[in-house]
Amino acid sequence: MRISDALVSLTVCGLAAGLALPAFALDGTRAPTTQMTAVEAFRSGARALMRGQKEKALTSLQYAAEAGHPVAQWKLGHMYAKGDGVPRNDFRAFEYFSRVANSHADDRPFTPQARAVANAFVALGHYYLDGIPNSPVQPNAVRAREMFHYAAVYFADPDAQYGLARLYLEGRGTVRDPRRAMRWLSLAANKGQYQAQALLGAELFKGKLVRRQASRGLMWLTLARDSAQPGDKWIVELYDSAFKQATDDERALALIYLERWMKLRHE
Repeated sequence: MRISDALVSLTVCGLAAGLALPAFALDGTRAPTTQMTAVEAFRSGARALMRGQKEKALTSLQYAAEAGHPVAQWKLGHMYAKGDGVPRNDFRAFEYFSRVANSHADDRPFTPQARAVANAFVALGHYYLDGIPNSPVQPNAVRAREMFHYAAVYFADPDAQYGLARLYLEGRGTVRDPRRAMRWLSLAANKGQYQAQALLGAELFKGKLVRRQASRGLMWLTLARDSAQPGDKWIVELYDSAFKQATDDERALALIYLERWMKLRHE
């Protein structure tokens, strides 16, 4: 796949603005590019991160990224997106993710770096959805849908499938299509994407978009609640509301569904 000319131009613009870095040895001094391979530099950076040596990790990862190592580029994108060991810089993160997407979109889905490539597309989708203040990246829901769709279809990435489902539910970047949204939610939920489990469960329990299946909906909401992060208050609220409304029979059947699902996951 070739990412749009707009995305490519942003990437090139970012490189021209200073993303390219000189090669460094692990002690921080300049080193000829032949001194270390990209894989060696990446491994060194990964070890440094595990030890909490952020400055050393950054140098090694930058060396690997400039040599074209996709996972190093992806990791640097996340570091800049979160401000982890570097000042937070969403546009620089966008540039790193763009490099991964531009160079590795056609990688086979089961290669070691495929998960990182798919995640780069998802990150780009979120950046296009909201835009990046004071940068060339403006909100573009259509472009966001394209990023999510590619990762959802080609890489079968559950986070991309969840993101795509949300767009179909909300009618952002595409025509609102609840039926298609439910299909993507189901695919993501069955892979363990807990946010998709929460939305799927809520819709099944309410029965407004599809035939009501209260017990199955409560099962998905239970799974989502158990995986929810501290900031996912909305998931806990959906679960609590459904549990209070469910009958004793619906709760009992939900437990049976849950036990079956867990058994299949462990077989």
